[in-house]
Amino acid sequence: MSRPPARRRRSRKADGSDQLLILVGLVIAGAVLAVVVDFIRAYPWVPVVLLLLAGGAVAAWMVTKQRAARWERVRAQGLRYALTYLDALHHRQFEHAVRDLMQRDGCVNAVQVGGAGDNGADVKATDPYGRRWVIQCKHRKNGLSGSAVGTPDLQVLNGTGRPVHNGDVVVLVTNGRFSKPALAFARSQRLHLVDRTMLGNWASGSRPLWELLNAVPPPRRPSG
Repeated sequence: MSRPPARRRRSRKADGSDQLLILVGLVIAGAVLAVVVDFIRAYPWVPVVLLLLAGGAVAAWMVTKQRAARWERVRAQGLRYALTYLDALHHRQFEHAVRDLMQRDGCVNAVQVGGAGDNGADVKATDPYGRRWVIQCKHRKNGLSGSAVGTPDLQVLNGTGRPVHNGDVVVLVTNGRFSKPALAFARSQRLHLVDRTMLGNWASGSRPLWELLNAVPPPRRPSG
């Protein structure tokens, strides 16, 4: 019967400690506030200077951010690649270049996904018309002199481009050439091929890729 009162006594003591801490905190806060007020009265120009500095810093940050965004838009819109530059790239850099070209043409979500386990896709993007692009890249160090891209590469892309990646436009891009069987297979399977000639036209900034290819699926939605 004696335990409940003991708990009540400890609770009251804890409440008293909390109230004391609050009181001490209020006293300290009041003292600090008084010091700040006295300082401002003695030096009224200090807060004005601090506000001006803070405002200037915010304004400078906003201007820097706007300039960076504007430069990025200009850079993306003016992106151009020469075939000789593309030939000299590593195959992974070539994939990034294709991604950047898609971004330049308005595919803001274009990403490079090539690597282990990519299931035949190196770049994915959605164009301004809502079409999902699945792109495989085949880089040839020697350009046209390199080995032709053959049917096996297209078979892998054909097996995953639509069933796995849900692509509306399934494309294979190379800085080289395609074999005759590959051309025939692509026509039969509605695959789009970008050879060295078309890549040169696209990379030079002449037109978006969907305007260079034939028989591209109709838009899913109007352009923004």
